[in-house]
Amino acid sequence: MSRTPSPVVQVVAIGIGAALFFVLGRFVAIPTPIPNTTISIQYAILAVLAVLYGPWVGLLAGLIGHVLIDVTGYGIWISWEAASGVFGLVVGLMLLRNRIHDGEFSGATAFRFVLAVAVAHAAAWLLIAPLGDVLIYNEPAGKVWAQGGLAFVANTITTAVLGTLILAVYARTRTKTGSLTVQS
Repeated sequence: MSRTPSPVVQVVAIGIGAALFFVLGRFVAIPTPIPNTTISIQYAILAVLAVLYGPWVGLLAGLIGHVLIDVTGYGIWISWEAASGVFGLVVGLMLLRNRIHDGEFSGATAFRFVLAVAVAHAAAWLLIAPLGDVLIYNEPAGKVWAQGGLAFVANTITTAVLGTLILAVYARTRTKTGSLTVQS
């Protein structure tokens, strides 16, 4: 089963994850016709880190990374920052038991990953972000649910495709458990 990384490894993964999330979210975001909503590839990296290093890494890397994006751009929008953290947490929790570090990335694991990505993005962009915008910032409901709907669809597709590819390639770089034999 999956190994729990040491706290030092987790802290490093949070820092690297937040930095990658920031750089990709700030400088590689693809604009859409809906204001303040982009097609974001950073969620693929966040999902991969959550799977490999655990749900707390996913939560904190997503939260910190999104805060960094917003501080240098739109300003703080805690509802969207929280949504990114929850996304990382949910993906990490739904894939706690996996054998990717052991070189195994089966079709069943890929399916679980895509399912976790869809569930996590639905929670983030169809519930937390728009509801928070309405309740905290008194934003028009139609606008924020349009933003959330587009974010859900675009992020689910990009995260599922890129994240699955990254995890499959990563698993191939790992030595499979029991694959080494002693020759006499």
